[in-house]
Amino acid sequence: MPLPPNSLRRDPDGTPVALRAPHAGLTHWPEDLAALRGLRLIDLDGNRLTELPAAVAGLPALHTLLLYGNRIGSVPSELGDAPALRHLSLGGNGLAELPDRLWRLTGLHSLNLAENELTGVPDGIGALTGLRMLDLGHNRLDHIPAVIGDLPHLTDYLYLSDNGFTAVPASLGRLDRLGYLNLTDNRFTTLPASLGSLAALRELRLYRNRLTELPDTLGRLTALRELHLADNRITELPANIGGLTDMRVLDLRNNPLRRLPESVGGLRRLRQLDLRATRITDLPAGLADLPDLEKLDLRWTKPETLPDWLPALRDRGCTVLL
Repeated sequence: MPLPPNSLRRDPDGTPVALRAPHAGLTHWPEDLAALRGLRLIDLDGNRLTELPAAVAGLPALHTLLLYGNRIGSVPSELGDAPALRHLSLGGNGLAELPDRLWRLTGLHSLNLAENELTGVPDGIGALTGLRMLDLGHNRLDHIPAVIGDLPHLTDYLYLSDNGFTAVPASLGRLDRLGYLNLTDNRFTTLPASLGSLAALRELRLYRNRLTELPDTLGRLTALRELHLADNRITELPANIGGLTDMRVLDLRNNPLRRLPESVGGLRRLRQLDLRATRITDLPAGLADLPDLEKLDLRWTKPETLPDWLPALRDRGCTVLL
């Protein structure tokens, strides 16, 4: 199948600089690929490509390579020598292994390997010290490589969801510039206290694990805005959770949680509190004074008595679901 019209963008002197043909049904690469030496971007997401030609690595200006959702079965080792590559997306291709030379791409800023068949990632990934975003979600990894904690510029996102991990390495606590951490759909029962050192973290997703408790150190995450803990086995929250003064969303649904600590009254910026299908029998009065609370969800939870401040909460515009 030929390239769709206008898929090649050229600079003013006529040099092709970008190849964009996502979801175009392509099964083959352009025959003259090696001659397109000015390409800085290739976006062929969502096609039916079955190979990644080594010629891609020879494109000296290539900055971004997007191949998510193809059928590429292997990655040529030559890709590790691509001199200018900064953004690489190979997710959704069914990859079972990666060449060791891939870890030579020390200039990478983002690496997406999600939705593959990877069972392990070698410690060589620790050489990618320029990474700002790393996605290893939806694979078959049996552990989180501890060296990920040594990626000093990992600031934007770290996705590790849906792998079946049974432990979280303490080294992740060294990612003190990280803004978003997703560890959902795994099998760990505890978290390392070191996660309390993630000073820049704004969103933490931990739902559908086997957590029975949270470390007290999570109360130090003063930049945290969203904490998602649904579908775990948590029976109580740290007493100092009220220290999360920038919290906007707290999701505790489907946990055997019996009470909330009084300190939740310190969550002055909280907008949404989800307590569905918990075992809470009494609500702390401090919830009534949260000025930004927009939604309190109590469905499938049966407090012994409804607090007398609940109607006033509704009257000021908070949605209360029972």
